[in-house]
Amino acid sequence: MAEPIIEVTPGEISTLTLKRPERRNALNVELMSALETAARSFADSHETRVVIVRGEGESFSAGADLSAGDGARSEPLVARRHAARLGGRMLRSILEIPQPTICEIQGVAIGGGACIATACDFRVAADDARIGYAEVRLGMNLMWNALPLCVGLIGPARTKRMLMTGALVPAPQLAEWGFVDECVPRARLEACARELAEELAALPPTAVQMIKQSVNAVSGALDSAVMHMDADQWLLTAQSQDFREGINAFREKRTPRFSGD
Repeated sequence: MAEPIIEVTPGEISTLTLKRPERRNALNVELMSALETAARSFADSHETRVVIVRGEGESFSAGADLSAGDGARSEPLVARRHAARLGGRMLRSILEIPQPTICEIQGVAIGGGACIATACDFRVAADDARIGYAEVRLGMNLMWNALPLCVGLIGPARTKRMLMTGALVPAPQLAEWGFVDECVPRARLEACARELAEELAALPPTAVQMIKQSVNAVSGALDSAVMHMDADQWLLTAQSQDFREGINAFREKRTPRFSGD
């Protein structure tokens, strides 16, 4: 029997673990679908008071799995458009977990991995972790309605800096910016996330969950209205020469040469 790629450990403090350590928890269709299903399962849990989201192995998540190839290009546009919405649905499922969520970040959280982290309520990172959005270096935009989440944490200028450069930013710097809530030595990462979870779990769950829902409603009131076309923007960039150059350069481990085409 194959090992699960998402593992949920239930309890008052539940854990949701990405389990593709051999691929640095890169996000393929199977993992994203399983993550969406697992996140939705907490809606009916009266026992769970806090959810810790973590990745098994050396890194939280290296982002989208680019080893899958370009087979989807042969599908009709309507099918590609539907498939492009999976990431957004997955991210919404995390945002809509009723209980407080804590993301535990080690190694790298890149692209989709960073998006998952921002969809959680709190982020605890190892002091040697690095986080960033590498999409621009592949000639594409940020998807999944994730851009407003980053803006809400660190403001427009720093969001532009992260997204436009695609650089991986050290966790200590992101703690200064407010992207990361706690930055601790790697050996303390799990314990720190647990301590925060225990603090939240000791509080009245109904009040805590209503506060979370209200804050998310206020801070993200216009997110869907503004970002509803980001999947279509991706479909457009995916037709460009720059996108193909970015993907090829990544696979060939060389510096890309972008033309603006």
